[in-house]
Amino acid sequence: MLTVLLASRNTGKLREFAELMPDVHLIPWPQEAPELPETGAFFQDNALQKAEGARAWWESHGTEPVDGVLADDSGLCVDALWGGPGVLSARFAPDLDSYRDKNRRLLAMVPEGADRHARFVCVLAFAPHKGESFTVSGAVEGRLAFELRGGGGFGYDPIFVPEGFGQTFGELPADVKHTLSHRARACAALRARLAAERP
Repeated sequence: MLTVLLASRNTGKLREFAELMPDVHLIPWPQEAPELPETGAFFQDNALQKAEGARAWWESHGTEPVDGVLADDSGLCVDALWGGPGVLSARFAPDLDSYRDKNRRLLAMVPEGADRHARFVCVLAFAPHKGESFTVSGAVEGRLAFELRGGGGFGYDPIFVPEGFGQTFGELPADVKHTLSHRARACAALRARLAAERP
C-alpha cells in the first residue's frame, strides 16, 4: 500500500480522497505545518507549488516515511463570470465565512438570462519521494442551479448540476458523484499513471 502525504487540511477533500483511493494510506497535512503557497495563475501551478513545498517541509519535519506527496488545486469555472472564480475559488469572497454565503453571492453575480454553463476542474500534483513531480487533471461539465440545493458534498457542490443530471452535487449520493466528479476523474488518471510507473 502506498503511503502518501496529502497537502491539504480541507476536511471535504480529505474525506473524498479517502473514499476515492481506499487502497492508499493518506496522511493529512499537520496542523503545525506552514500554510502552503498558492500564487500561480493556473490550477497546475498551484498544485505543483503545494506538492513540492509540502515535500520539502516533510523531508525535514516528517514523522514517518512517505512514497510521495499529493496536492490538489481545484475550482468552479463559470462561463458568465469569464471563467471565475476559477483558480481563486478557495479565496472567493474572503469577507464571508461560510460556503453557503459564498454560493449565494456567486449566484447573485450571474446576470439574469446569462448562460449558466460551468465546469469543475481538478488538477492533482504528485511529488514522489524521489524523482520528478507530475500533474494529472479531471473536469466535469454542467450548469449553475438557481439556488442552493442539497446538504451533501462541500464547497460549491450545492449550486452545480453536472451534465446529464437534474440534481446538484449537493443532492446526488456520494457514490454517484464519485463516478463523474472532477476529483474522481483526476484520481483515476493519477492511479493509472502510478500503476504504469510501477516496476
